[in-house]
Amino acid sequence: MYTLDPKKAPQPDETLSNYIRRRRKEAHISQQQLATAAGIHLQSLGKLERGKTTKLNQKTKTGLAAALSIPIEYLEAICSGQPVSEVETRKFCPQCWKPGTDPDSVWTLYRAKYCLLCGTQLRTHCTSCGEPLNSFKHKFCPNCGTSYQASNQKRK
Repeated sequence: MYTLDPKKAPQPDETLSNYIRRRRKEAHISQQQLATAAGIHLQSLGKLERGKTTKLNQKTKTGLAAALSIPIEYLEAICSGQPVSEVETRKFCPQCWKPGTDPDSVWTLYRAKYCLLCGTQLRTHCTSCGEPLNSFKHKFCPNCGTSYQASNQKRK
């Protein structure tokens, strides 16, 4: 899992075009270099930076996210008009997640509400005290000591 860096996040009220231009300039790369790294046409990037395009397909989002070293969720948030704070929550499946390991990548999508493997509702906090999950390295809540894993799961 990646670390969400607030310096790389879109600013409130920042447009997609301004965000992509700002990130490109911070990386000190030309439009041609970014377009090549992202796997998109230079003209498409030009349209994005001029504000002529406001929607991105999945291939473009993936390419730009990789080329700009940002989470794809940042691009999804700015395209949908949602605040970045909604994409920054850590989520896990209490049935499938093995504490101490990184979560499944689909759980970290801001739209994800349920586990695609077992259908269990994803959690963002301790069920006992309500403390948000701060790290995927721990098996127990540092605030109250309750296990993050579902209590009805059988040990193997």
